[in-house]
Amino acid sequence: MSHTRRFAALALLALVLGSARTGAGDAKKPAGHAKEQEVLTPADMKWQPGPSSLAKGAEVVVLEGDPSKDGPFVIRIKLPDGFKVPPHTHPKDERVTVITGTLYLGHGAKFDEKAATAMPAGSYGRTGAGMKHFGWVKGETVLQLHGTGPWAVEYVNPEDDPRSKK
Repeated sequence: MSHTRRFAALALLALVLGSARTGAGDAKKPAGHAKEQEVLTPADMKWQPGPSSLAKGAEVVVLEGDPSKDGPFVIRIKLPDGFKVPPHTHPKDERVTVITGTLYLGHGAKFDEKAATAMPAGSYGRTGAGMKHFGWVKGETVLQLHGTGPWAVEYVNPEDDPRSKK
């Protein structure tokens, strides 16, 4: 490994380890009050009902930042077996790592299972801002999303938006 790559890898590791935060409440701390290092274990994660932009059954835990505000964030989303997310877009790039289960990710304005790619645990994907995409999961699946807020979901078909259902 070259010195440049080794330095980049060490810098990334330091950034990841130095930026772990314990939950949504930490996002409200003013700059300069962050701890030098925090570790969050699965036992520390307090899952809550998912955002209103996702159908019932989704759960979420905020690991860092505040996805509704400007700035970086990291969240985990837990989805039950068979959970589907209809075609939608995001205003900024979305990055996803599959922690457990399998995510099927497809691109386009129409939900088409045959057009999706299976992403088993350990997989990583990036979807560009404005790109129409959809997904579903096989088995209970935990995804880690990170990006730059504010994070939002806009459904291609407004009738698919759970926020519009009563």
